[in-house]
Amino acid sequence: MVERIVVGPVYTNAYIYSEWKKECVIIDPGADPELIASRLALINMKPRGIALTHGHIDHTGAAGKLQEIYKEKGINLTIAIHIKDKKFMGARSARSHEAIFGEEGGSGHESFDDAIQNMPKADLYVEDGDMLFDADLKVIHTPGHTAGGICIYSESQELLFSGDTLLFEGIGRTDLPGGDEKLLIKSVRERIFSLPPNTRVFPGHGPFTTIERETRHNPFLN
Repeated sequence: MVERIVVGPVYTNAYIYSEWKKECVIIDPGADPELIASRLALINMKPRGIALTHGHIDHTGAAGKLQEIYKEKGINLTIAIHIKDKKFMGARSARSHEAIFGEEGGSGHESFDDAIQNMPKADLYVEDGDMLFDADLKVIHTPGHTAGGICIYSESQELLFSGDTLLFEGIGRTDLPGGDEKLLIKSVRERIFSLPPNTRVFPGHGPFTTIERETRHNPFLN
């Protein structure tokens, strides 16, 4: 099961992924934690953990609040992120987030600014090839949007959560601190386009796509 919830002021795709009857993984909860929690309650799902494709606040902003919500229910949620995006997590991460928004030091969105000031530390730092939460979810390190950007791949389900690495006929921004356009394109061509063509791609923003479509039509990569 894959369910998309569009959250926050920049319309981030948060996902609920499940291989089980009653448990799931939350991917990129960028905002609106109460909405995400209520959706899980509606479909009677208990989260095993939170997987972050990278450290930008529009993909991480609800992680801390979700931990709090589920701790009250007796569930300890593990937050996982790539080790190279460690700087975006924890009490000392505010400077890294604020660098993205310029000298004014604020994102302009109250929910994001609150999340920056209360950013939890990650519980699990992953690297390329790691498997997540005892599921068929494999970490593929795809730097370029951020140094620790990852895609999350299920071979058995033939699907990929691509974060801001690969979008529908696009790629993630590389003009922010830590971005590298050449590296991002290299990551996609070498790590993502080598996946089976019929792999469904669930990006961090915008509509779904497939590997086959992007290899044929993505203007940034052709």
